[in-house]
Amino acid sequence: MRKISGTWKTGLLVTASVALAGCEALWPTTEAPDPVGAPTTVQAPSQPEPAPLATSEIPAPASSGYQQPAAQQSIQQQLQSQSAVASTGVTTPTIGQTFVGRKVDAMQGDLAKLEGSVGDIKARANAIMEQGRASADQYHQLVAAITARLQQGTTPGNPILVAQWNQAQSALESIAEVTPQVTVLSNDAAEHAAFGQYLLNAVQATYGLSGAVEEDHVRLRILEDKVHQAVVEVDRTLNELSQDISRQNIYVNSERQNMTTLSLAIKNGELYGSSLATQAFTQTENLARAAARATVPDASDPPLVIIRFDRPNVQYQQALFNAVSQALSRKPNATFDLLAVSPAQGNAANIALNNSAAKRNAEDVLRTLTDMGISSSRVQLLTTTDAVANNEVHVFVR
Repeated sequence: MRKISGTWKTGLLVTASVALAGCEALWPTTEAPDPVGAPTTVQAPSQPEPAPLATSEIPAPASSGYQQPAAQQSIQQQLQSQSAVASTGVTTPTIGQTFVGRKVDAMQGDLAKLEGSVGDIKARANAIMEQGRASADQYHQLVAAITARLQQGTTPGNPILVAQWNQAQSALESIAEVTPQVTVLSNDAAEHAAFGQYLLNAVQATYGLSGAVEEDHVRLRILEDKVHQAVVEVDRTLNELSQDISRQNIYVNSERQNMTTLSLAIKNGELYGSSLATQAFTQTENLARAAARATVPDASDPPLVIIRFDRPNVQYQQALFNAVSQALSRKPNATFDLLAVSPAQGNAANIALNNSAAKRNAEDVLRTLTDMGISSSRVQLLTTTDAVANNEVHVFVR
């Protein structure tokens, strides 16, 4: 190899120096204070909660026309949306805010009114009965004094006995005044019983409405149990009032006949005892009661009336009155059997509910017969199950 001359050596060194100088201009130096411009930081909007997610700093060129990438803009919009949801919160339906919840609130108010009305009826009934008991005590004290004086022997038309008889007559009329007051209470109780049945049907129908949360159905079940209890209570109150009316009517009529006989005894100064009409009436009642218990309706016997409770508020009163009137015209000492028939289908719970509803219907028919003048002692109440579609009440004549 030939040796390179000094001139060539000098030229190569100059060329290398120029090339290195050009490359140095292309490579960034670590000593520059801001080699690529100020970085642009993308941050989520400041919100109290939740804490903003950490974002990485993306350097951007110093040129004023720089635009953020679409992905970065989407991330920023998502952060803003999440922060807004976290700050405001998502409103979910709560108890009482749904349509069904508002209906439950309204029906709870109706139930409270029903319970208050039933309590008021009971308080009024107790006050009336207490007044009747006080008058009955006074009446029997006076009658006992008159009877004792007559038994010992006295003069005809004794003025002392006449005065006591007048006081006893006034006490008996006070007892008789209890009956109209109890009748008013019975009518009020009948209205509340009808409203209670309507409320129960409304509660059961609410289960089928849409737009309810689970808490609404829990409240509905609790409300249904309370309404059932209120209906049973008002029905029991109505039955007690009807029995009181029947008992008061029988008692007052019997004592008025006894007072007539006692007046005759005071006039003659002799003790006769109880009225003969009262004794005959008692014997007739005993015979009718024995006849009713001795016979049980047979499935082959045709009923006098069949009342089907296939809808609310069945208007059966006029047809029942006509049928019973014709039966009494043919047989004045007739007794009646009320057979409550409930469907024998469904599970045990449904059968029990149907039996209870059928019995309430039969008790309603019994109250109707009592209001028509039939003594409750001449009516026998029975229950059974059969392959029927709806609750029925069969009326038999004995």
